[in-house]
Amino acid sequence: MKKMLLVVCLFAGVQSVMSQAKKPATAVAKVPAVKPAQPVSALKTMSDSVSYSLGVKIAQSLKTQGFDDLNFAMVQKAFTDIKNGAKPIMNDEAINKCLGQYQERKNAEKSLSTKKEGMAFLAANGKRPGVVTTASGLQYEVLRAGADSTKPTLESKIRCHYHGTLINGQVFDSSVDRGEPITFPLNGVIRGWQEGLQLMTVGSKWKFFIPSDLAYGDGGTGGPIGPGATLIFEVELLGIEK
Repeated sequence: MKKMLLVVCLFAGVQSVMSQAKKPATAVAKVPAVKPAQPVSALKTMSDSVSYSLGVKIAQSLKTQGFDDLNFAMVQKAFTDIKNGAKPIMNDEAINKCLGQYQERKNAEKSLSTKKEGMAFLAANGKRPGVVTTASGLQYEVLRAGADSTKPTLESKIRCHYHGTLINGQVFDSSVDRGEPITFPLNGVIRGWQEGLQLMTVGSKWKFFIPSDLAYGDGGTGGPIGPGATLIFEVELLGIEK
């Protein structure tokens, strides 16, 4: 799945541009010509402009995904081979394997750097008054104690509100922002939640600081949660379903 996602993302910008070409000619005619930020004498025809536009979208996608060590002569050769109907020098299996290995290497490099940042954050955070660090490395802080003494087990189905951020404060998911709590089996979530929620009582609200190894590890989620990310959650345990 990750291999296919890599290829799809690579051409997401191209598809976005090409979709504009499907609009009726009358609609296109009503849109004023877009002037470049600076005069570009090389753009003499519509073909020049479209070619450059697609190049920009592809380059932006490559840069976003961390393709910073490409041999652009080989990129050009691949484009030329496909355009001319020549047989690629790599078959589909080799291409997918190559992209998968490259992505894994990039993820590992990024994960190492991100983990170091997370470890430094947790080391400092663990010294704050009120923050408890468990044997696994999970940290928690009690924001509000619940009046109920009931605690969930790993087999419980629970209902809760949560607000998740990265250590830089970026929000990646929040049932609080959506205004709707979620219900889920505790054994179906990340290990940091499994451990932390079993320590909580119904009605309490805690803050979890979850190291990468107890979250999504070196793979991340493919979205805001990158490889090796340390996660922060404010979690309110609303109830345990019977």
